[in-house]
This record gives sequence, structure tokens and C-alpha cells, in this order.
Amino acid sequence: MTTTRHSFSKILLGRPLDTAAAPHQVIGKIPALAVFASDALSSVAYATEEILVILALTGAAYFYLSIPIAVAISVLLVVLTISYRQTIFAYPGGGGAYIVARDNLGELPALTAGAALLTDYILTVAVSISSGVAQITSAFPALHPYRVDLAVMMILIMTVINLRGVKESSSAFAMPTYFFLGLAFLLLGAGAFRLVTGTLGQVTGVEMVTDSLQPLTLFIILRAFSSGCTALTGVEAISNGIPAFKEPRSRNAANTLLAMSGILMTLFIGITFLARAVDARPSEAETVISQIARTVYGDGLLYLLTLVSTTVILIMAANTSFADFPRLAALQAGDGFLPRQLTFRGSRLVFSWGIFVLAGIALLLVIAFQ
Repeated sequence: MTTTRHSFSKILLGRPLDTAAAPHQVIGKIPALAVFASDALSSVAYATEEILVILALTGAAYFYLSIPIAVAISVLLVVLTISYRQTIFAYPGGGGAYIVARDNLGELPALTAGAALLTDYILTVAVSISSGVAQITSAFPALHPYRVDLAVMMILIMTVINLRGVKESSSAFAMPTYFFLGLAFLLLGAGAFRLVTGTLGQVTGVEMVTDSLQPLTLFIILRAFSSGCTALTGVEAISNGIPAFKEPRSRNAANTLLAMSGILMTLFIGITFLARAVDARPSEAETVISQIARTVYGDGLLYLLTLVSTTVILIMAANTSFADFPRLAALQAGDGFLPRQLTFRGSRLVFSWGIFVLAGIALLLVIAFQ
């Protein structure tokens, strides 16, 4: 029985690694962008929509405000990037906001920052996977009744891949991430070309549902800004995972952070501008990305590939949490604030208990809230 269990574990997770192999379980900048930046990059798939959802409370007449709001959020992204870049060089051991707060502000601020990040990572898995499923059901409405089953299956797949180790997960997720980036920039380029040549159409067949219209107020603008700040989700991930980078770790992590921020800003502003150009509207039936791609490409292959790549990157976003949650939980457990089991490494030299806890809570959220 024991032999069978070990054989199954070896097939599922790979052969066990010696502890001495830990220094070699590191990754370079290109795969690191896929592992640690997928959460931030995936947010461009829904951040613009979140802005429009709030502005829709006042009617479609004020959708033009989405562009200055996106620019303001991009300015905040620049500030965050500069701050986290300084953190990377000052704290090369990783840990991000938790370690910075612990060393400079004390125990309570550190625990507050740590708890907020752990909660964020849990919600990222649940929300990103659910958003990815929403992209699938936008293209294939017949799958809508099975959305919870699909989300559960995807979380389980992500769990197994991450239990196989950092290098394994980076290899598995690099190609899908760059596939999304290629198609996202192609969408921006094609949309800009059609806009310049006067051949870009308007979204059709989408109804915006609003219960009652409200007057535009500063509060609604600030609320739209706050909702759009989902575009900044995951920016801190690289500073938390510095130990996973090849030497020189700090420099490689800092360069990866700059690349991620530049790509994120370009895509976010570009998609927001295109959404305004095609008159995209928030809808429960179809996502904004789907509306833009359908208007630019029609219902052909490129439209489907764009939705597939968006679905994949939203699922990949959960991998950022799988990469960072176990590391941060292990740091807090090492300081005595969480169970010691979270500091234990599994056969593939990853913090297995942290991965199990993250997956378990995310599954409960997806099932409980459907």
C-alpha cells in the first residue's frame, strides 16, 4: 500500500528532490515574468470593466471618464513600482510589505500587512479562476451551468502543478502568459489601425442593465478609481518572491518588476481607450474584452484565440498566489504567528502545506459563492 502511494505521488508530482538541490530551484527573468507577474498582467482583462461598472450607475454618458481614471491609476502604478523596486534592493530576502513593516514599524503593522496580503492571495485564486471561467462562458454559453465545476477543476490542476516545484510551474506557465501578451498587443494594434483608418465599428447586441440612474458625484468618480485599482493587483508579488530568482537576485527581480509595470500600463490604458472607442458596456452576458475583440475581429478565429488567451492568463494569475502565499505564510510561521507546519518543505522543495491551505480556502469560496 505504501509503495503504491509513493509510486502515485512520484507520477503526479515527480521524483523527490534532495535538500541540497534547493539553490538550483531558481528561475530567470523571462520565466519569472510568467510566474510572478501573471496576476498583475491578467488584471487588464477586468480592470477597465470594473471602472465602467461603477460609471454605469450614472449612465453611459460619463464613460469617457474611464480614460482619465485609467491614467490616474497608471500614475499610482509608477509610484508603487518605484517603491517596490527600492524594497527589492533593501530586502533581498523577500517578504515585501510584511518584512518592511516588521523591521521598521513593529509587530502589529507587520501582521496587518501580512494578513492583508494572505487574504489578497486567497481571493486572487478564487476571483481569477472565476473570471477565467466567465471568459469561457462568454464564448460558450452552454457551459454556464458548469462554471463551478470548471473552476474547481482548474484550482486542482494549479495545485498539482505548483506542488511539482517552482521550475516545473514556470515551464508550464511561461508559454500561456506570453501567448496572452502577444494576442493582447495584437488586439491593441489591430484596434488602433482600424480606428485610424475609420473602419472600427461599435459594440452591438449588448444591453447595459442599470436599476436606477444616479447623478455624477465625486464619490462615484473615486469609487470608479478604487474599482479600477484592481489593475494594480499583484504588483507586490515580485518583491515577495525574490529568493526564487537567479543571481543576481535583486537586479533580476527589479528588472522583471520594471518590465511587468511597463507592459501592464500599456495594456491597461490601451484597452480602456479601445473600450471607449467601440462603446463597450459592462454586461453580465459578455465581458468587455470579448466585446472589444468581437468588434475588432468579428466572430472569427482571432476573436476565439483572444478569449482563450484571456481565459488562460486569468487562470495563470492564480499561480502568482501559489508562488507567493506559501513563502509569505512560511515567513510568518517562522516568526511564530502561524502554525509551524507552514514552514515545512515537501518532496519537491516547495512549502506544500501553504499550497494546500491556499487551494482549500479558495475552493471553499468558489463553491460557497457559486
